[in-house]
Amino acid sequence: MMKAMVMRQFGGIEELRMENVAVPTPGEGELLLKTSYAGVNPVDWKIREGFLASALPHEFPLILGWDVAGTVLSVGEGVSQFSVGDRVYAYTRKPTVQWGTYAEFVTVSESAAALTPHTLTDAQAAGVPLTALTAWQGLFDFAQLKAKQVVLIHAGAGGVGGFAIQFAKSMGATVITTATKAKHPYLVDLGADIVIDYSTEDFAQQVRELYPEGIDVVFDGVGGTTLARSFDLLKPKGVLVSIVDTPDVTVAQEKNVKAGFVFVAPNGAQLAHISALLDSHTVKALPVEILPLVRAQEAHVKSQSHRTVGKMVLEVAIPCVSM
Repeated sequence: MMKAMVMRQFGGIEELRMENVAVPTPGEGELLLKTSYAGVNPVDWKIREGFLASALPHEFPLILGWDVAGTVLSVGEGVSQFSVGDRVYAYTRKPTVQWGTYAEFVTVSESAAALTPHTLTDAQAAGVPLTALTAWQGLFDFAQLKAKQVVLIHAGAGGVGGFAIQFAKSMGATVITTATKAKHPYLVDLGADIVIDYSTEDFAQQVRELYPEGIDVVFDGVGGTTLARSFDLLKPKGVLVSIVDTPDVTVAQEKNVKAGFVFVAPNGAQLAHISALLDSHTVKALPVEILPLVRAQEAHVKSQSHRTVGKMVLEVAIPCVSM
């Protein structure tokens, strides 16, 4: 048996309870990992609240968590890339949401995993997969961002935004981002060229003054009116990509721009490339706040506040006590 933070129904943080559940068995093409750290992402509390119940197939009992850093304990039939004892990390989302990473052990598809960057601790690594892959797939797979282009990244201080800024800079793009004033030094340190305080400045006006002919890409991590107002900032044939809302296709056609929603997919090959960027110090890991697994409820409260900088991770490979 293993300790895991288990949900029996959707609801508030009180639905997260420590329980003993069976250790999973790796299937064909899967790894069984001993979890060191599990990443905490906004999607976790959205699932917990039931906001994504109609969008994501799920079953109870349900263990949240899609990010993991740990060690390979055993491998299923057909696994060829990893061996017992390897340090690996992964974005583990499966077709049905049920057996996640808020647990002492988790299975993950070999195709979703990569060797953990040797320059990172497991705590740092657990904060990478979902956020970094989201940024990568939004900027490069969808928006096809290129050198010398200008990109506006909303919510740069979050996990996805922090990697998006660094990836865009590594590609040779000019980066504009938005955040409250206190977070500006952090974002400049990540590589942002221009930081706009959205709480005291009109971001759209600021961007239009800087680039009256428009910019190439908007990477939206806010949604709502922020997304809607961003259409007017793009050049013809520019790209608006959102990771929170689906942009209005009619408006996109009227503006002669490409727009769409990106829901991150597991991709071990892309994660391996990101590992190389981290190990070469082209990109750096985001700051992490570490909480023990038993304090997952507190982690969700912090995540829902939208005030975190970097990432939160849960330390799992420790003795856990009942709540």
